[in-house]
Amino acid sequence: MFQMLDDLTEPADHLALDEAILVANPSETERAQVAETDSWQILRVWEFSEPAVIAGRSSRIREEIDVDHCESTGIPIYRRCTGGASIVAGPGCLMYSVVLDQACHEGLRKIDAAHQYVMSRVLAAVRLQVPEATLQGICDLTWQNRKCSGNSLRVTRDRVLYHGTLLYDFDLTMLSRCLLHAPRQPEYRAGRKHDAFVTNVPADPQKLAEHLLDVFGVIGSVNAVDLLPEIKELRQQRYDSHQWNYRH
Repeated sequence: MFQMLDDLTEPADHLALDEAILVANPSETERAQVAETDSWQILRVWEFSEPAVIAGRSSRIREEIDVDHCESTGIPIYRRCTGGASIVAGPGCLMYSVVLDQACHEGLRKIDAAHQYVMSRVLAAVRLQVPEATLQGICDLTWQNRKCSGNSLRVTRDRVLYHGTLLYDFDLTMLSRCLLHAPRQPEYRAGRKHDAFVTNVPADPQKLAEHLLDVFGVIGSVNAVDLLPEIKELRQQRYDSHQWNYRH
C-alpha cells in the first residue's frame, strides 16, 4: 500500500482526489512501484483547511442540512461519491481515505467485510492513544459511548473506496448549527442530539496519521500531481457543480 502525498487546500479538490484515486489508471512511474505489490492500493490522511458540509451520495440536502444557515455563513456544501449521511468537517477533524484492490482482498464486495477490514485497523491505530475507544453501530468509532468517527464507502468492480473522519479538536457546535436531526440513527445513539452524541478524542493528529500508516502497512508514496487532470475534470463534472451538490 502507498501513501498519497498532496498539498491540496480546497474541499472540492480533496473530494475529487478520492474519486480520482478510485478510478485511476496509474502512471508509468506509479506502475513500476505498484508492480512490486501487484496492486494499486492507497492510503491518505488529510484535513480540510476550512469548514465544509459534505453530503452523502444519496443524501437529501434539505432533510439533513440547514442550507439557509450554511449559505448565510458562507459554509460550502458538497456531495461526495460515497454513501452515508451528511457530515461537517474542517480544522480539528482528521480525515482518512483508503482505496483497496478487490483482487488482493477476497470478500470485500460484501459491505460488512469492508467495514471490518478497514475499521479494525482504524480502531487499532486510535487505541494506541485512546485505549478505551470502541466500535459501535455499523461502523462508528466511539469513546465514552460518544461518536468520534463516522465512515462511508463505495464499491466498484475492481476497488473499494473507504473514507472517514477522526475528531480530535473540532468545533462540535458546528454540528447542531449546520446539520438537522440525523435521518438514520444507530440504536446506541438513543435519540441524543448532536452535542450529546459526538465528541473529540484526546489524541495527537500527527501521531494518529503515523499510526494509520503503520497499521495499514504503507510501504511507499505516490504524488497526487499525476492525478491533477482527473481532479480538474471531476471538479467540473461534479464537485463544482450546483446540480451535483444539490441534486437531491
